[in-house]
Amino acid sequence: MTSKTKVLVIGASPNPDRYSNVAMRLLKRHGFNVLAIGNKVASVEGLNIAVDPPMQTDIHTVTLYIRPELQQKYYEYVLALKPVRVIFNPGTENSEFADLLKKESISVTAHCTLVMLDSGTF
Repeated sequence: MTSKTKVLVIGASPNPDRYSNVAMRLLKRHGFNVLAIGNKVASVEGLNIAVDPPMQTDIHTVTLYIRPELQQKYYEYVLALKPVRVIFNPGTENSEFADLLKKESISVTAHCTLVMLDSGTF
């Protein structure tokens, strides 16, 4: 992956104690182009959190920080983005969504984005 690889964080929070917030900052420090969707408009270290999902192209990875019951409203959106992979962070695992992604040949990973970044496996 190049340093300008686009990563979309769904469930982004301006609260620095939230894992999604830590992930956004760590992704930025690793040189990724970070996009974020949350439940309120905010900014974290220059990264904007949008409420309305932006239609983007060339999203490589979507990393989820919302529980399964909140994911359904994003199914069509994420599928339309055609990312290379979707990461289900701990507590976000969703077999229904994972199956839909796999049917579209989108890689599914159940892992922690923070651990992946720290271990060099992102």
